Amino acid sequence: MTPALPDPLPIQPFTRPARGEVILPGSKSLTNRALLLAALCDTPVTLTGALFSEDTEIMVTALQALGFDVRTDRSQNTLQVTGCDGKIPAEQAELFVGLAGTAARFLTALCAAAPAGTFTIRGVPQMHKRPMLGLLDAIASQGAKIRYLGEPGFFPVEIEAHGLRGGRVQIDASESSQMLSALLMVAPLASAPLEIHPVGGVREPFVEMTSRLMAEFTGLAPHRWPDGGYRTPLLSPTLRYRSRGKFRIEPDATAASYFLALPRVTGGSLFLPGASAPGSGLQGDTRFMQVLERTGVTIEPRFSKAPQQLDSLPSAMQCDGVEVRRDARGPAADLAQNFSEFSDTFLTLAALAPLLPGRTTITGIAHTRKQETDRVAGMARELRKLGQDVVETEDSLAITPRPLKSGVEIETYGDHRFAMSFGILGCHNLPGGAEPKPWLSIKNPACCAKTFPNFFELLETLRRTSLET
Repeated sequence: MTPALPDPLPIQPFTRPARGEVILPGSKSLTNRALLLAALCDTPVTLTGALFSEDTEIMVTALQALGFDVRTDRSQNTLQVTGCDGKIPAEQAELFVGLAGTAARFLTALCAAAPAGTFTIRGVPQMHKRPMLGLLDAIASQGAKIRYLGEPGFFPVEIEAHGLRGGRVQIDASESSQMLSALLMVAPLASAPLEIHPVGGVREPFVEMTSRLMAEFTGLAPHRWPDGGYRTPLLSPTLRYRSRGKFRIEPDATAASYFLALPRVTGGSLFLPGASAPGSGLQGDTRFMQVLERTGVTIEPRFSKAPQQLDSLPSAMQCDGVEVRRDARGPAADLAQNFSEFSDTFLTLAALAPLLPGRTTITGIAHTRKQETDRVAGMARELRKLGQDVVETEDSLAITPRPLKSGVEIETYGDHRFAMSFGILGCHNLPGGAEPKPWLSIKNPACCAKTFPNFFELLETLRRTSLET
């Protein structure tokens, strides 16, 4: 277990350029999707490189409560799931989803797909404010009876399942693509082919991840129509969710964003083994690498095989990892980026903005006001505490750098991405003073347990390694 951290946690600045390797945790998005699909398989599946964190442990515990055999091995980062061939063993369960959005939405769809049963789903108070109505309306139209145990449209809920009847269904996943992903993954369990039509727009990269992952589990990937709708084949005697026995979880691309940004803050270079090259792998958040390069870093994939040997390999397997280093050419004067399709990484850039030479404009982030916290308002508030000039609109932040104030405690709002983003900024060595001291502290650093339990321990290890040069 990770040792307890001081609260607030002072961040010790780097006095030497960063160097070393960063072993990233597995992707939360892939781990929780793969857990659900493995539970629907007709043969046992071992997930390697899996993430062990609050969100994935919530998913594991819930699947076990639903009767699935899920065995964990932290020492090997593996999860072994014995699927039930598209069946949900339990007909009654109470599930706790904490603040885990993926688990909440995926389990809601899974429970609704059961032919019979009554399932209660609850979370922490913050989870009871997160968007769920689009998915709940969709499964209700498919035959599930929903009883709200609190405010209508939100958790907690009781689901009386009657299976999915199939046919045409609309879903509003504009507030979270996880709702569409959840319905897609259970669609093969319907009584008749399900035609899913998103309304109100949806962020595509995570839905594409879901579709590609379904294809990895053979044959049941949804077909995308030109009008934006989806149709998924049904389970049949010849068509099953099944794997080849093992499935490797990629390192988390969002977690990578923090350490890809670190050399911009401290100088030096880092190697991230297993990280996907920009534009490769299953995770859309690798697009952040291209944004980060405009801030003044160079990111290059490393290969152990000669180029002529790579043609026959799948693109996701060609790269051994990526190396990042601060670029001598420096950053662009101003930077503007729409983050609508990879918004988890916008906080990394926002926290880096005080160190950039010009204005940083971030758009496409209105939907993040309904995530773990209001990320737009929270980021504006914390940057202003640091002395930055911030203009906030419903969908954007414009940050003009000003001299950083010291002695600031960063409020994290229980949101892991605030803690990690500002943790990287705190590694900057403020000018002045022969003995650099922490100038920024992180409140509730333990919130990183949601996706990256050892984040701050790893950051301190890198700082100590940098001193050995």
